[in-house]
Amino acid sequence: MIVIIDFGSQFNQLIARRVRECRVYCQIEPPTVTAEQIRSWSPEGIILSGGPASIYEKNSPRVDAGIFDLGIPVLGICYGMHFMVDTLGGKVKKADKREYGFASLTAGQQKGLFAGIGNETVTWMSHGDSIDALPEGFSIIASTANTKVAAMANTRKKFFGVQFHPEVEHTAKGRKMIHNFLFDICGCKPSWTMKSFARDTIGQIQETVGDKKVILGLSGGVDSSVTALLIHRAIGKNLTCIFVDNGLLRQNEAAQLKEKLKSHLDINIRFVNAASRFIKALAHVTDPERKRKIIGKEFMDVFEAEALKIADADFLAQGTLYPDIIESQSAFGGPTAVIKSHHNVGGLPKKMKLKLVEPLKYLFKDEVRKLGKTLGLDDELVWRQPFPGPGLAIRVIGEITRKRLDILREVDTVLQEEIRQAGYYRKLWQSFAVLLPIKSVGIMGDGRTYENIVAIRAVTSKDAMTADWAKLPHRLLGKISNRIINEVRGVNRVVYDISSKPPSTIEWE
Repeated sequence: MIVIIDFGSQFNQLIARRVRECRVYCQIEPPTVTAEQIRSWSPEGIILSGGPASIYEKNSPRVDAGIFDLGIPVLGICYGMHFMVDTLGGKVKKADKREYGFASLTAGQQKGLFAGIGNETVTWMSHGDSIDALPEGFSIIASTANTKVAAMANTRKKFFGVQFHPEVEHTAKGRKMIHNFLFDICGCKPSWTMKSFARDTIGQIQETVGDKKVILGLSGGVDSSVTALLIHRAIGKNLTCIFVDNGLLRQNEAAQLKEKLKSHLDINIRFVNAASRFIKALAHVTDPERKRKIIGKEFMDVFEAEALKIADADFLAQGTLYPDIIESQSAFGGPTAVIKSHHNVGGLPKKMKLKLVEPLKYLFKDEVRKLGKTLGLDDELVWRQPFPGPGLAIRVIGEITRKRLDILREVDTVLQEEIRQAGYYRKLWQSFAVLLPIKSVGIMGDGRTYENIVAIRAVTSKDAMTADWAKLPHRLLGKISNRIINEVRGVNRVVYDISSKPPSTIEWE
């Protein structure tokens, strides 16, 4: 196990990913964690993340200095390195020249952190501070043209610091450096797998829940399906799932999911049709955050009414994932800006008086898929593309009406048929249509039209934290556009979204 201290870096999730890719378990903790807490977990090592602050500023984040007395290896990255230097008696100052982007690193030794790296390698820098004086017992082990102390080490105590970011793709040998830290320096074993995660999590659920009852809002997506299967393995019939049809699903999706879920999951499932209620509540609402909040409130009200019919339920389960938490807020109240709120992040209404069970909240989507396969979930559910909790409400830009929803459903049906037929469905992270709140002039037959514009969005990604627009063949895009304009009444123009994340998000709202 590795403990990652969160100093507010946007790359924290990437550090965790790199560690887990090496089949080593890790957990992210806030700077408020104590050295005694860390000692009680018996980790093999600690990684101090980067962050936006400067160590010499007032109120800059700090963790218990006792971590350096635990006798375990520590790797400091960027700000984490500055914290190490400042705490152990060195000095950090504002750099004469800031360094952002690619930098050629010259390694002074081919062992320890840099074993198998070579004398020269490309790294990714992002800093405005630098090391002015090393703490006692440390030496410089790598430099760049701009940064003398690009990496440092106290090999006797197994303390290492790097000014660059080994966790990002731009650092060519970053994965190798993290591998070296985990296995050569910390002595970790590559034993963390989805099989071991499932076993441990089932045990934790059994210990937490006991013989109490759990209810789960089941959407039919891979997150909630895997959550359901995992909890069902732990407590059996004491789990009841509630599927709420909010009227914002794709064409025939409620009926299809009902059939799939009943045939593939031997779990208690209750189906509730609340479409009219949601559409009425969303009338005349155009602001995306208001849409999300209204949908969240209506869902909880419907869910609560159904949950009250289940006697003695003590727990609510949710399929929250780590990217949900990152995008809604910093996981531990750090400086990360809110991008958009997520329907399953933020707790429960006080009146529900249920305790939360979120067994997947520190997993990424690809890990959830692997977990689903490990648990024996059907491939069709495992590989279902992500679908947002607010559904088509955030893909109909502007006002929500039944007519606009129906137009988008027809468009989306054509899109999904063509994507699947062309063999792209499992190659893409998401592919969907967006109905825009503007119209354009067109010609159909010999007449003028003034109708809706539809945007097609297709992206590739590993975990939704970053995404690139999919380079679909022009022929396929042309076929999709032609079918939509010819088959869907009310649409006369189709555009393709070629923006990546960041700066754009995957969903439009």
